[in-house]
Order: sequence, then structure tokens, then C-alpha cells
Amino acid sequence: MAPIVPALRSPRLRRAGGNRRTGIAYVFLAPFLVLFGVFVLAPAVYGLWISLHNWNPLLPNQPFVGLDNYIQLFTPGSLTSGDFWESMSATGIFTVASVPLLLVVPLAVASLLNQKIKGGTVFRAIFFAPYVLGVAVIGVIWKYLLDPQVGVVNHVLGAFGLPDNTPWTVDVPWAWISLVGVTVWWTLGFNTVILLAGLKGISPELYDAASMDGAGVWKKFTNVTLPGLRPVMMFVTTVTILASANMFGQSYLLTKGGPGNQTRTAIMYIADQGLSQNQMGAASAMSYVLFAFLAVISVINFRLQREKSN
Repeated sequence: MAPIVPALRSPRLRRAGGNRRTGIAYVFLAPFLVLFGVFVLAPAVYGLWISLHNWNPLLPNQPFVGLDNYIQLFTPGSLTSGDFWESMSATGIFTVASVPLLLVVPLAVASLLNQKIKGGTVFRAIFFAPYVLGVAVIGVIWKYLLDPQVGVVNHVLGAFGLPDNTPWTVDVPWAWISLVGVTVWWTLGFNTVILLAGLKGISPELYDAASMDGAGVWKKFTNVTLPGLRPVMMFVTTVTILASANMFGQSYLLTKGGPGNQTRTAIMYIADQGLSQNQMGAASAMSYVLFAFLAVISVINFRLQREKSN
């Protein structure tokens, strides 16, 4: 008896099935696409339009100026160039100082929590707990703790015979140390949880094989852990860079951008120009310049990680 061969579907039926699945997928994606279009895409396009105008809500009209707002940012001596690039420099200092710590410290904590220790779940909750607090809460708490005059930190240092007059929030480099330290304490739990999930995804057999080859702790870390975490590290690195470059609340609440304007980040300056000075066009142009820098950095990071993977 000849075997029964199922009839092959015609190309028309296959296309109809594919179109049906595509239509169902778009139905499920529709709520997200609507929200994305309304709250992300439309404001982005509108902001680009504003950046091409001398946009002041207090004026009866907003004249079109083309690329003048962008040209002013790159023209030395203009009204916005000096302050903007000073704020970009402050943003770069904070990003360079905070990102390595927000990668190394969470990785070390995640590696410790990945061991079989009692109370591991409790320690995870402890490290993650500060992240659930809002930046306003963090700013108020640490503003009080780091106050140079009546702060608890200086009081405790003085009780141990250490200098008790450190200007944590009113002088550099202490202001940068405070901002970076508070940010690392506040956000390391997020990166720790993600890296810990990545560590859980590495097969224990790889570590067993490395042990059989005589690899020590450091060899296992460099030849098994780091390669296994590469996709996760790429995500964590990119997100951390973007978050640090958009820092606003910590500097606004702890140092007010001082001393002078040395810790005033780009987001602080953009907010001041757009909301306080009503220079919406210039502020929008600054936002897109900052976006361009972050986009380039993200692309470079992805390419470097991809080359390492290959």
C-alpha cells in the first residue's frame, strides 16, 4: 500500500496564511504602536520642527530661522555656545566617572550573589531596594546627609577623628564624588539584577570543563563568565551610558549645578533654557545635538561588542 503523502499547500494558501498571521501580529502591536506614535514619535518630530524656529511661547509668532539655532551652538561667543558646551563637559565628566563603577561594582556584587550563600534573596532585595525610590527622595535624603555644616556624614567622620568639614556638595571635586557615589548607591541594584540573571544563564558545565583544564578563579572569570555575559553587558553598558548622560535630578537637588555651573549637566541647561528662559527653539536644538552624541556612542558600543563576539 502506497504511503499517504499530505497535500502540499498552494502558494496562494501559504500567502493567505502568512498575511493572516501578519495581520494578527499588527493587531496585538497596535496599542503599543499608537502609544509610541503619540508619546514618542510625534513629540520628536514636533521638537525638530520647534528647533528650526525662534520659538518663544510669550511671542505672538515664532519666526522660522532654519538651522540658525544649531549654528549658534557651534559658534564661539554666541549666547548659547559657551554655556551649552560647559554643560556637555559636565555631562561627560559624570558619565566617564560613573559608568565604569556602575559596571564593575554590580558585576562584583552579582558574582557574589551568584554563589550558593544563605539569605541570597534577602541580599538581592537589599541591593535593589534603593532603586525603587524616586530621585526626589534620594536627593532629599543625601542632601541632608552630605550637608557640609549639619550633615550626618561629616558628623560621623568627626566622631572617628577624621576631617569633619568636607564640602561634599559645594566644592569640586567633592561635588562630583558625591554625585557619582550617590548615583552608584542608588542604581547599582538594577544592573546587579540584570547581570545576575545573565550569570544564571551560563551553563555550569562550562565551569566544570574549565576546572578540569586547571583554570583558576580568574581564568574562569575571563574565559567563561565575561564571554557568557557579553550580550548582557552590551545592554547594561548602553543603558547605563544613556542614563548617566541624561542625569538631572541628582545634580539639581544635591548641588544645584554648583559650585558656579561646574556640575550643571546638559539636561539641566536645556531645561533652564526651555522652561525658565522660554527659548524653546534653542533648547530643542540642544536636545537634538545631545541625542546625536548619544546615538553615535551607542552605535560605537554595539559595533565594538559585535566585533568582540565575532
